[in-house]
Amino acid sequence: MHDKKIAFVGSGSPRAKKAVDALSRKYSHVSTEEADVVVALGGDGFILQCLHESMGRDIPIYGMNRGTVGFLMNEYREDGLIERLDSAQAVKFVPLRLKSFGIDGTESEALAINEVSLLRETRQAAKIRIPIDGIERMAEMICDGVLVAPPAGSTAYNLSAHGPIVPIGSDVLALTPISAFRPRRWRGALLPHNAKIRFEVLEAAKRPVSAVADGTEIRDVAAVEVGEAPEFAVTILFDKEHGLEERILKEQFAS
Repeated sequence: MHDKKIAFVGSGSPRAKKAVDALSRKYSHVSTEEADVVVALGGDGFILQCLHESMGRDIPIYGMNRGTVGFLMNEYREDGLIERLDSAQAVKFVPLRLKSFGIDGTESEALAINEVSLLRETRQAAKIRIPIDGIERMAEMICDGVLVAPPAGSTAYNLSAHGPIVPIGSDVLALTPISAFRPRRWRGALLPHNAKIRFEVLEAAKRPVSAVADGTEIRDVAAVEVGEAPEFAVTILFDKEHGLEERILKEQFAS
């Protein structure tokens, strides 16, 4: 890695700006367009932004925490960066592709690393039918919403919605209801990673629903299709002693 070109980028917060300045003085660096690896200074939201920007190019991202939670970030240290990059563990994330069909007939697409979610837009609960691989699995779910998360995103919104934590490399997707009213006791499902999931919004005009892929929201959808988009895979680098697999394992025993 010592011969790789490094770019430093920051979230814009004072802590991140200070870190970018310090690292830029200490190490040789180039623009993101010229870089072989990007060092991102900020929080989880910022590294997700960097990963989205690298889709199609698949330039590895090494994050250092200058934000709040920092689940996807490594510890911030100025010294030893080259050695840390040389020994870092690479984890490839395959994003989900959302394809939506609007009430008005419009079609849209977006990509998600954490999750694709459907959310009710008004006080009325959503009614959603769920076919998977062309077979109806849920005739009608009355809920605030529903989401699909890959392993890398299973500790984000999915976990907050009481979905399962999915180990990296397990090749499954978590399908998790959000405040389901009917069927009240359904807790979701684990699906093969290559499943083709479709959500059909019932009474879409009366009970409007929006679809969200990470930070991209599409309102008033009639149906949404979700599946993997391997051609847009991205790579994130972790210090070996604090790899993503270990972090996800620890989350399963957190109190």
